[in-house]
Amino acid sequence: MTERRSIKQVVERFLRRLPPIEPSLLVVLAVSAASLWGFIKIADAVFENETENFDLWMLSALRDPANPADPIGPPWMEEMARDVSALGGFTWITFATIAIAIYLSIDDKTRMALFLLGATGSGAVISLVLKHFFARPRPDLVPHLSQVFTSSFPSGHSMLAAVVYLTMGSLVASVISNRILKIYVMAVAVMLTTAVGVTRVYLGVHYPTDVLAGWLAGLVWALSCWMVARVLQVRGRVETATDGLRPVE
Repeated sequence: MTERRSIKQVVERFLRRLPPIEPSLLVVLAVSAASLWGFIKIADAVFENETENFDLWMLSALRDPANPADPIGPPWMEEMARDVSALGGFTWITFATIAIAIYLSIDDKTRMALFLLGATGSGAVISLVLKHFFARPRPDLVPHLSQVFTSSFPSGHSMLAAVVYLTMGSLVASVISNRILKIYVMAVAVMLTTAVGVTRVYLGVHYPTDVLAGWLAGLVWALSCWMVARVLQVRGRVETATDGLRPVE
């Protein structure tokens, strides 16, 4: 009986020392777990060739049946797709990350800026590691309308877009006090992430399952970074929405 009481006391003491868990953290944790499970299931289905018919059908549906080199839609749509796809490329991703980090630094949120750089940089490394590990060949059903240099699974552009835009969106939203601005920032992040992935399939450089897996992997990382940032904010290690505010004179 004494031993049971002592164990119970130890557990209760440990739980009291934990920071309070917000309902939003539990929701984010559940979504992260579901996204990770989805990525694993897609990866397993892809390498068991269970998605081949769907992948090939989707690629063919986006091209002229009489001329696979010609995507559906007017000529300007192809050029627009390249422009949007570039938003998930290394050059633009690097620029966007540095620009937001500078903004946070100017707003006296230097520790959040450093956290942002670390979160997005490590996410990019994870993307490269996953592509090297799975090493899925690029689609060869239709001609590519964009230059490619790495393997296909998961889509690097889609994952990087999710990692960077969703991470930046969630972190920037966490230091904004206005609810409407929070929603706006996250809506833009989701829109950019979705658009980049769709254009990769349209340009014929990725299978749809590559893009879906990239979105899920990026979402897992972005939500994980958000949870870590939230815990650090509670402990005072990273700035919150009200930190750095100066009184109006």
